[in-house]
Amino acid sequence: MTRWIRLATTTLACLLGAPGLAALAANPQLPPEAGGPTAHAQTEGMPQLDFSNPLMTAQVVWLVLIFGLLYFVMKNYALPRVGEILEERRRRIAADLEAAHAAKAEADAAAEAHREATQRARAEAQAAVARALQQAQEEAQKRAEALNARLAEQIAAAEARIGAARDAAMGALRQVAADTAEALVSRLTGRADRTAVEAAVARELAARRQEA
Repeated sequence: MTRWIRLATTTLACLLGAPGLAALAANPQLPPEAGGPTAHAQTEGMPQLDFSNPLMTAQVVWLVLIFGLLYFVMKNYALPRVGEILEERRRRIAADLEAAHAAKAEADAAAEAHREATQRARAEAQAAVARALQQAQEEAQKRAEALNARLAEQIAAAEARIGAARDAAMGALRQVAADTAEALVSRLTGRADRTAVEAAVARELAARRQEA
């Protein structure tokens, strides 16, 4: 590793025309009395600012080379890669936002469809309940009408039977009353007019029926 450093330093010194730097690279253990860097640092206050020192020139050259290399690498490799990463991240974020907007739109559409379906189902259920109630009322009315008609028929039949029984009873009562009246009249007067007795009994029964 030291051999390669010496070779690079010697080559740079030859290119820059600095024999002192070449001597330093060839003999890095040069004593301070021979004019080495330590002696030079002792004679100067800040050797890092001594531009007459070949080591300072080498440092500046290496600084420029390293900076240029870093600039070249950053410009041609690092920064484009960072730009690509940022652009890819921007595209991904934009795609995610677009997907989120699309998902939100789909969710809103699904919620609206669900709300409309719920309203339709509620309206259909209310209509079905109303139809069921109407049908139940119609059936109840029909049953009530049929029952009323049946009761009316039964009442009419009962009234007819009652009327027939009453007429039969009145006929029998008229006959009994006529026979009784004729017997009483015959007993009192010795004779009785059957037709007059029946007429009188009929008038009396008619009067009683009107009073009732």
